[in-house]
Amino acid sequence: MTDETVQPGDFAPPAPGTPPPPAATGTAVAAAGAIDATKRYGRGESEVIALDNVSVTFERSKFTAIMGPSGSGKSTLMHCLAGLDSLTSGSVFIGNTYLAKLNDKELTELRRKAVGFIFQAFNLIPTLTAEENIKLPLMLGGDSGDKAWFQEVVDTVGLGTRLKHRPSELSGGQQQRVAVARALNARPDIIFADEPTGNLDSRSGAEILDFMRRAVREYGQTIVMVTHDPGAASYADRVVFLADGRIRDEMLEPTAERVLDRIKQLGD
Repeated sequence: MTDETVQPGDFAPPAPGTPPPPAATGTAVAAAGAIDATKRYGRGESEVIALDNVSVTFERSKFTAIMGPSGSGKSTLMHCLAGLDSLTSGSVFIGNTYLAKLNDKELTELRRKAVGFIFQAFNLIPTLTAEENIKLPLMLGGDSGDKAWFQEVVDTVGLGTRLKHRPSELSGGQQQRVAVARALNARPDIIFADEPTGNLDSRSGAEILDFMRRAVREYGQTIVMVTHDPGAASYADRVVFLADGRIRDEMLEPTAERVLDRIKQLGD
């Protein structure tokens, strides 16, 4: 390894002349963000611009929703921020680390330690119990975790009596609670949630969103959620609106009605 090798958590500018991540604006500290982020698919006449020079930051210990019409680039932005996809140009960062400077091993390590994921499809291992699924990300790194924190997370999401059950023995809402607990148990710097209530009925979805809201308010967790649901977005502190790969607007202290009106204006 040379001295240019970047370890997760180190500051690593992507190119000479590129400014460091905007770690603070006033008293707001950025947990993640993008600078002039562009993502293109295909070439020539078949080229699709999913992200078009997007610059945005996501504040630490806040709940941010990303919304926009179908094809607006919201999922692409989240996947690039989380290191699941790469940009055509521009930069994304988590904390003080630019993702483009990490090799595959370092990026995997950063995602394991600093990032939590909640997906629409739950992504649980069917042969493992709920408890084993919750502990899996830490176990993969040889970490037994904090027992007191694990119990607090389990109590928060109401899974105390279901820990020995496998996913097939749980309802959809319970499976998503396991996924939320898995993300929280590792105490990541930031959690990315992609349509986390998309496969749930309205009651189960509201419970999951309430758990996520509590994680932000009570434990200082940072959550960035992609959703098409104005009701889900109303649980957030802030909503960022995308259309045609660009940020068109944002809203603080959103309500479902205000969000729906804004989405209609964007063409969804």
